[in-house]
Amino acid sequence: MQAIGALWHISPAVLEAVSKAEMRAKRAQSLIDEVAKVNQARVLAAFQKEKVALRHFAPTSGYGYDDTGRDTLDALFADVLGTEDALVRPQIASGTHALGLALFGLLRPGDKMFSIAGAPYDTLEDVIGMKSNRDGSLSSWGVGYLQSALNDEAEFDLEYIRLCLEKEESIRLIFIQRSRGYAWRPSLSVQKIDEVIRYIRQIRDDVCIVVDNCYGEFTQTREPQADVLVGSLIKNPGGGLAPTGGYIAGKKACVEKIAERFTTPGIGKEVGSYYASYQPFYQGLFMAPTVVAASLKTAELFGHLYSNLGFDVLPKPGDSRYDIIQSIRFGAPDPLIAFCQGIQTASPVDSFVVPEPWDMPGYQHQVIMAAGAFTQGASIEMSADGPIRPPYTAYFQGGLTYEHGLLGALVSLQKMVDQKIVKL
Repeated sequence: MQAIGALWHISPAVLEAVSKAEMRAKRAQSLIDEVAKVNQARVLAAFQKEKVALRHFAPTSGYGYDDTGRDTLDALFADVLGTEDALVRPQIASGTHALGLALFGLLRPGDKMFSIAGAPYDTLEDVIGMKSNRDGSLSSWGVGYLQSALNDEAEFDLEYIRLCLEKEESIRLIFIQRSRGYAWRPSLSVQKIDEVIRYIRQIRDDVCIVVDNCYGEFTQTREPQADVLVGSLIKNPGGGLAPTGGYIAGKKACVEKIAERFTTPGIGKEVGSYYASYQPFYQGLFMAPTVVAASLKTAELFGHLYSNLGFDVLPKPGDSRYDIIQSIRFGAPDPLIAFCQGIQTASPVDSFVVPEPWDMPGYQHQVIMAAGAFTQGASIEMSADGPIRPPYTAYFQGGLTYEHGLLGALVSLQKMVDQKIVKL
C-alpha cells in the first residue's frame, strides 16, 4: 500500500482507513469467491454443452438467416440462466430497452401490469406512462398499472398482492425488480423472488412474471425461476467485454412473443445479423463470474470504508449481496458530487473529465454519473451515480478487477479529504 500511496499521492491517513476496511472485508470477500467458483463451473458446462466453436464468433450480414453464432448465443444464455429460450441481441441498446421490449411484447390494450417490488427504476417511468400519458407509452396504448410497495425489510406485501390478483382480472403481468434502483432498500435474493412466485402461482396461473434481473446476475449460484428474465449485456453477464446489447430469457412462448416485438410478427428470432465478431459476447459471458465477484468484493470494501467513516450504507458490511450495487447516503449534494468525481479520477478512461450533475434523458432529476469506462455506461466497470435529490445517495457499482476497486476507494476518499468533506 505504501508504494501505491507514493504513486498516487495518497495520504497516510487515507491509506490506513482503506487498509482497515480491507482487513474487515476479508471474510465476506472469501464467501464471494466461493460463489464465483460455482458460477464459473456452470458457465463452462453450458459452453461445452452447446459445443461453442470458433465458427460461432464469425460476423454475418443482411437478414442473418441461419446465423449460428447468434442462435448458439441464445441457447448458451438459456442454459446459463436456466430457462427454455433466450433472445440475446447486440441491437438492444440498454436494460431499459430490453425491459420495454418485454413489456410491449407481453402486454395488450386492456391489460394491467402489477409491480410488486415498489416503483421500478426511473427510466421505466416514461415507458409505463406512470406520471404522464406520454405518447407511445404503455398507458397511451391502454395498458394499466398497479404497484405494491415492499416494507422496510424488503418483504412483499402478500395480502395486498393476493387481493389485487383476485379482484383485478385484467392483471396479466407481474413485474419484480431484483435490484434496488434508486430506492433505499435491500436488493432481492433469488430465494425471496422464487417464494413470491410460488405464492402468486397458488392464486393465479394466467399471469406472466417478469424479473428485471439487471445488476443481479451471478451474485448467487442460480437465477430466479420467473417466466421472463431481462438484463443488459454491459452489466454483469457481459463480463466487461460485451460492447453493447441486452438479453431476454424465459419460457419459449414468452420469448417468441417478445422476439416478434423486437423484429416483427411472423419473423421473430429468425433474422438479425451482426457485422462484427460475436466473440466479445461469448468471452464476456465466460468471464462474467470472475468479474462479478471482483465487483462484489469491491462493493464490500466500499461498504466497510464508508460505514467506518460514519455514513449510512446499504448493504451493511457483511450482509449478503444480491446485486453489485453499494449505496452510500451522503445527506448533502457536495459529498455526493465529490465522491463521484473521485471515482472518475480513478478511472482508466476519461480520468481527466470532471463529472457534473446534468439533465440526463429518462430521469426525473438531475443525475451525476462517474463512468470512465471502456464501454460507455457499462455499470460492471467501476462507476458511481446518483440523482441530485435528498437524501443524496451515491450508487456505486462495478470494478473489472478488485485491484482497480481498491484504487477507487483510495482516490475517492482522498478527493473528499482534500475538499475537507471528510476528516480523518
